[in-house]
Amino acid sequence: MYQKLNLLESDKSVKRNIKLRTGNKEEYREKALKFEKDYFDGDRNTGYGGYYYDGRWVKIAKKLIDLFDLKRGSKFLDVGCAKGFLLYDLHKENKEIELYGIDISKYARENAPEEIRNRIKISNCKKLDFQDNCFDAVVSINTIHNLDLDDCKVALKEIQRVSAGKSFIQVDAYRDDEELEIFKDWMLTAKTYLKPNEWLELFDEIGYTGYYYWTILTKDGTVI
Repeated sequence: MYQKLNLLESDKSVKRNIKLRTGNKEEYREKALKFEKDYFDGDRNTGYGGYYYDGRWVKIAKKLIDLFDLKRGSKFLDVGCAKGFLLYDLHKENKEIELYGIDISKYARENAPEEIRNRIKISNCKKLDFQDNCFDAVVSINTIHNLDLDDCKVALKEIQRVSAGKSFIQVDAYRDDEELEIFKDWMLTAKTYLKPNEWLELFDEIGYTGYYYWTILTKDGTVI
């Protein structure tokens, strides 16, 4: 059975300027959906506003090592790994973990840390080119919701297939109509966003049994 886990929990609250992207939203989305420089290292209107290594994933890497008992010979996959910063911090924590990452962005891979760049494959999460149950842990953080609903289900089934439930996903959600409208104003790439109970129904439908958590943008711009 799936379990809720706030893997990215932080002592610092995060707030978004929810009015930032309302002016030219479709133009911003068009640029963001290319997942190139504009998205990762361009203006905040079109994505991260600069996605640089700052050590934020060190704590997450340590949590994952403990949660999934990752050690020498363990195989780990990051689905939608972007520039591979989580892979890099796992590498620093234990160089004997077999690391794999996939992402659709060539720009992200080209700008990944050199130590793990060759561990990243340009691929789509709708089809994971790995054998059943071959990973000791699989994570996908704020990625599969970038697919439409049918493809999102396919990707979730693929994660379940290669991980046998030893996984963690984080996806966009909202709890009421006001949060939905705020989310639509802010989000750039998500195509599937559901209420928490609807995500749980989807997990039941496809047989997902790993860990999960939401990204929810509240009415004052706080991310929870």
